[in-house]
Amino acid sequence: QVQLVESGGGLAQPGRSLKLTCTAYGFVFDYYSIAWFRQAPGKEREEVSCFSRFDGTSYHDSVKGRFTYSRDKQKNWVVYLQMDNLKPEDTANYYCAADINRRCPSALGEQWQHKGQGTQVTVAS
Repeated sequence: QVQLVESGGGLAQPGRSLKLTCTAYGFVFDYYSIAWFRQAPGKEREEVSCFSRFDGTSYHDSVKGRFTYSRDKQKNWVVYLQMDNLKPEDTANYYCAADINRRCPSALGEQWQHKGQGTQVTVAS
Protein backbone atom coordinates (compact mmCIF):
# COMPACT_ATOMS: atom_id res chain seq x y z
CA GLN A 1 0.00 0.00 0.00
CA VAL A 2 1.40 3.38 -1.00
CA GLN A 3 1.43 5.86 1.84
CA LEU A 4 3.42 8.49 3.70
CA VAL A 5 3.74 8.39 7.45
CA GLU A 6 5.06 11.25 9.55
CA SER A 7 6.54 10.99 13.02
CA GLY A 8 8.50 13.05 15.51
CA GLY A 9 5.96 15.64 16.51
CA GLY A 10 5.13 16.54 20.06
CA LEU A 11 5.30 19.27 22.63
CA ALA A 12 8.34 21.53 22.71
CA GLN A 13 9.20 24.69 24.58
CA PRO A 14 9.98 27.84 22.62
CA GLY A 15 13.57 27.84 21.47
CA ARG A 16 13.86 24.06 21.49
CA SER A 17 14.10 21.65 18.55
CA LEU A 18 12.15 18.81 17.01
CA LYS A 19 12.98 16.57 14.06
CA LEU A 20 10.16 15.27 11.94
CA THR A 21 10.48 12.15 9.82
CA CYS A 22 8.50 11.28 6.71
CA THR A 23 8.61 7.62 5.68
CA ALA A 24 7.31 6.34 2.36
CA TYR A 25 5.73 2.90 2.11
CA GLY A 26 5.25 1.22 -1.24
CA PHE A 27 7.57 3.54 -3.16
CA VAL A 28 10.87 5.44 -2.90
CA PHE A 29 11.54 9.14 -3.28
CA ASP A 30 13.74 8.98 -6.39
CA TYR A 31 12.42 11.49 -8.96
CA TYR A 32 9.84 12.74 -6.46
CA SER A 33 9.49 16.29 -5.25
CA ILE A 34 8.77 16.41 -1.54
CA ALA A 35 7.11 19.10 0.50
CA TRP A 36 6.38 19.65 4.15
CA PHE A 37 3.14 21.47 4.87
CA ARG A 38 1.58 22.68 8.08
CA GLN A 39 -1.90 23.67 8.98
CA ALA A 40 -3.16 25.16 12.20
CA PRO A 41 -6.85 25.25 13.16
CA GLY A 42 -8.61 28.08 11.39
CA LYS A 43 -5.62 28.86 9.20
CA GLU A 44 -4.71 28.07 5.64
CA ARG A 45 -2.18 25.42 4.73
CA GLU A 46 1.40 26.67 4.51
CA GLU A 47 4.18 25.12 2.50
CA VAL A 48 7.01 24.98 5.00
CA SER A 49 9.60 23.48 2.67
CA CYS A 50 9.66 22.09 -0.81
CA PHE A 51 12.36 20.10 -2.56
CA SER A 52 12.58 19.30 -6.23
CA ARG A 53 15.54 17.97 -8.20
CA PHE A 54 15.06 20.91 -10.58
CA ASP A 55 14.79 23.75 -8.05
CA GLY A 56 16.52 22.60 -4.91
CA THR A 57 14.89 23.40 -1.58
CA SER A 58 12.68 26.36 -0.81
CA TYR A 59 11.39 27.46 2.58
CA HIS A 60 8.56 29.58 3.86
CA ASP A 61 9.90 32.97 4.94
CA SER A 62 8.80 32.36 8.53
CA VAL A 63 11.06 29.30 8.92
CA LYS A 64 14.13 30.30 6.92
CA GLY A 65 17.25 29.84 9.00
CA ARG A 66 15.40 27.70 11.54
CA PHE A 67 14.08 24.68 9.62
CA THR A 68 16.14 22.36 7.45
CA TYR A 69 14.93 19.73 5.02
CA SER A 70 17.14 16.71 4.40
CA ARG A 71 17.06 13.24 2.88
CA ASP A 72 18.39 10.07 4.43
CA LYS A 73 21.52 9.13 2.50
CA GLN A 74 21.03 5.40 3.03
CA LYS A 75 17.26 5.17 2.87
CA ASN A 76 15.75 6.76 -0.20
CA TRP A 77 12.29 6.38 1.32
CA VAL A 78 12.94 8.66 4.32
CA VAL A 79 13.20 12.44 4.59
CA TYR A 80 13.40 14.80 7.54
CA LEU A 81 12.48 18.26 8.68
CA GLN A 82 14.79 19.58 11.39
CA MET A 83 13.07 22.37 13.28
CA ASP A 84 15.23 24.55 15.48
CA ASN A 85 14.47 27.60 17.59
CA LEU A 86 10.80 26.72 17.63
CA LYS A 87 8.25 29.45 18.19
CA PRO A 88 4.64 29.26 19.42
CA GLU A 89 3.48 30.25 15.93
CA ASP A 90 5.01 27.02 14.59
CA THR A 91 2.24 25.09 16.33
CA ALA A 92 0.36 23.12 13.68
CA ASN A 93 -0.22 19.73 12.15
CA TYR A 94 2.74 18.98 9.89
CA TYR A 95 2.49 16.58 6.99
CA CYS A 96 4.66 15.59 4.07
CA ALA A 97 3.63 15.24 0.45
CA ALA A 98 5.27 13.78 -2.63
CA ASP A 99 4.71 14.05 -6.34
CA ILE A 100 6.70 13.18 -9.42
CA ASN A 101 8.78 16.10 -10.78
CA ARG A 102 6.74 18.81 -9.05
CA ARG A 103 8.35 22.25 -9.21
CA CYS A 104 9.10 24.16 -6.04
CA PRO A 105 7.76 26.22 -4.45
CA SER A 106 4.42 24.78 -5.42
CA ALA A 107 1.41 26.91 -6.31
CA LEU A 108 -1.10 27.68 -3.61
CA GLY A 109 -3.70 24.97 -3.31
CA GLU A 110 -1.97 22.52 -5.61
CA GLN A 111 -2.85 18.91 -4.90
CA TRP A 112 -0.01 16.44 -4.41
CA GLN A 113 -0.12 12.81 -5.47
CA HIS A 114 0.75 11.40 -2.06
CA LYS A 115 0.35 13.00 1.35
CA GLY A 116 0.40 11.77 4.90
CA GLN A 117 -1.95 12.32 7.81
CA GLY A 118 0.48 14.49 9.69
CA THR A 119 2.06 14.80 13.10
CA GLN A 120 1.10 17.47 15.60
CA VAL A 121 3.70 19.99 16.73
CA THR A 122 2.86 22.14 19.72
CA VAL A 123 5.22 24.85 20.90
CA ALA A 124 4.37 26.19 24.31
CA SER A 125 5.99 26.92 27.62
